[in-house]
Amino acid sequence: MAFRAFDLAGKVALVTGGNSGIGLGMAQALAEAGADVAIWGTNAAKNEQAAASLAAHGVRVHAQTCDVGDEAAVDRAFAATLGALGRVDACFANAGTYGRKMKFTELDSAEWHRVTRVNLDGAFWTLRAAARHMVERGGGGSLVGTASLAAIEGAARNTQYAATKGAMVAMIRALAVELARHGIRANAVLPGWIETAMTARSVADEKFAAAVLPRIPARRWGSGADFGGLAVYLASDASAYHTGDCLVVDGGYSLF
Repeated sequence: MAFRAFDLAGKVALVTGGNSGIGLGMAQALAEAGADVAIWGTNAAKNEQAAASLAAHGVRVHAQTCDVGDEAAVDRAFAATLGALGRVDACFANAGTYGRKMKFTELDSAEWHRVTRVNLDGAFWTLRAAARHMVERGGGGSLVGTASLAAIEGAARNTQYAATKGAMVAMIRALAVELARHGIRANAVLPGWIETAMTARSVADEKFAAAVLPRIPARRWGSGADFGGLAVYLASDASAYHTGDCLVVDGGYSLF
């Protein structure tokens, strides 16, 4: 018999950036564990395809087109999610964009704001909407932010991306302390090198792979599916006393 605390039947999980990569890996596991799932993404076709695969688990699925870098769009999408599924028990602020490799001395405001509007502002607006709902509804909940190893390691020529992920970790820790009185826990997930559409060019580069793969004790790139079990844990009652943490999922890269 499966550990009952991991049974997510009756819970609703929201995953931004949930139509591919890490987000879809999370959403698939959440649905398989019994949760009704909402996914947000900017590509309607990918949303529909992901929703169809999630619905195969026999749960309710709501797919929403949303640019999390637009505050009003986030509020509308969250309201639509509540209208479709009734509540949100776990919110995974996972949507993100890459940073263009640039020297810090040449980094311009346009590139800085292109990344921060999605990775930081978007996460703030998403988590704020979820927190407001959870506080008003009562009964607690789980907030999860997808950060990166760039939050804790020096990401040369990617300052704008690293800054957003470091801020994500700090924001999650602040939420963990402030919202604990409402039964709301907050944790950050820090992926290492994961094979997704965002990293496709890097992992396909033979020179890059030759330099990085030998540093990963697991000797492979991560995949979206590697985040499924963690997502179920963080959405479940099994993590009721686990908050303010940074959970590294990198195949051992940061240790070696």
